[in-house]
Amino acid sequence: MIRDVILHVNGEQPLLADLFEAPKPGDVGLSCTNLRQMNGKRPVFVDDIKSIFFFPYLHLRFVEIPPAAQAASDMALAVTTGDVDPRPRREHASAPASEPEPEPEAELEIDEDFLRRIREV
Repeated sequence: MIRDVILHVNGEQPLLADLFEAPKPGDVGLSCTNLRQMNGKRPVFVDDIKSIFFFPYLHLRFVEIPPAAQAASDMALAVTTGDVDPRPRREHASAPASEPEPEPEAELEIDEDFLRRIREV
């Protein structure tokens, strides 16, 4: 399950959803559950957010899968298949210190002209 994916529906505000699996090239639509607005509330057109929803790709502009959501999904899959030990590793005192993590990249500037062209489509 990939949680908190953002669905950008044509002509609508973005929606948050949980995907059962990552989209594949041969798919014609997207199956999801736990559909909600960006503020976490139930959309007016939904009776039960726990239902299963199917969006044909014809009605989606794009699907945004945040890196944290994909990483959490990959970790959950690895744990369930037994590929990784879910317990945190303990470093020995004699182990060399790991290199510091690189600083995150600066937020990219939004190209307003590009966004305008996407909205016109």
